[in-house]
Amino acid sequence: MSTALETTYRECVREAIRDALQRDPRVFLMGEDVGHYGGCYAVSKGLLAEFGEERIRDTPLSENGFTGIGIGAALGGLRPIVEIMTVNFSFLALDQIINNAATLLHMSGGAFNVPLVIRMATGAGRQLAAQHSHSMEGWYAHIPGLRVLTPATLEDARGMLWTALEDPDPVLIFEHVMLYNRAGSLAADAGPVDIERAAVRREGGDVTLLTYGGALHKTLEAAEALAAEGISAEVVDLRVLRPLDEATIVASVARTRRAVVVDEGWRSGGVSAEIATRIMERAFWELDAPVERVCGAEVPIPYPAHLEQAALPQVAGIVAAARRTLGR
Repeated sequence: MSTALETTYRECVREAIRDALQRDPRVFLMGEDVGHYGGCYAVSKGLLAEFGEERIRDTPLSENGFTGIGIGAALGGLRPIVEIMTVNFSFLALDQIINNAATLLHMSGGAFNVPLVIRMATGAGRQLAAQHSHSMEGWYAHIPGLRVLTPATLEDARGMLWTALEDPDPVLIFEHVMLYNRAGSLAADAGPVDIERAAVRREGGDVTLLTYGGALHKTLEAAEALAAEGISAEVVDLRVLRPLDEATIVASVARTRRAVVVDEGWRSGGVSAEIATRIMERAFWELDAPVERVCGAEVPIPYPAHLEQAALPQVAGIVAAARRTLGR
């Protein structure tokens, strides 16, 4: 019988990286401050001393450069984990990610896979202002050739990297900054997890709440608040933004006949718009109310704490949206 350990999301990611380095000599970690400093979010603290500079590589502040090196290493048979400090900085590597990593298999007629994993912090809530706080997962979910993962639980933080490193094609993992300190229990023998399907985190019969990443726990709080009002909310953690698990989404909406999409990203052209459209395409006749969306405000993320919180989805807004689907 497996025992449970008390841990944090940050420690789960660190253990996932350590485990990968121990299991496979082809794996190495590279990025800004991942070595001597221990990572901007302390995820890689201690790994340099344990594995040495060949496996834990500090890079210059050049996202386009070291992401390109990661692609070359993957083409050469290694299994690189490239850490980009924050999603906003990944824009400096868009040429490498989109024009090379995502397209080389196609451009080579199927001859060259790019088994690359890119990890990056995403999201707001730590007063890091408009150049360090945005949720851009939806941009990458638009790109064929990439797999986009958004671990929100300790199990997924520990297990998604394992499965991602077995994928022959590029995988992007978005770790929400507000999850790193999140604590809980995890099975001592926790291992790889599926990176194909969404997960129903709470069952319900009145309304489906669809979300991912840092917004999952607010959505679960909203479900608790709705339960106190006699409203049974089902919470679906999307987990994988590309490819979307349409089957789980549609099955849940068909049961509850109502849907609310919660996305920290911007409303216009974002993940919420895509999910709402797919529900309309696949489950229109199952709906008893229009799909509701709760998204980040259409502004650059503000620095002041009260304005930052005002720009993000909150429990009260999710509860209000769920009520609207029920005509309350």
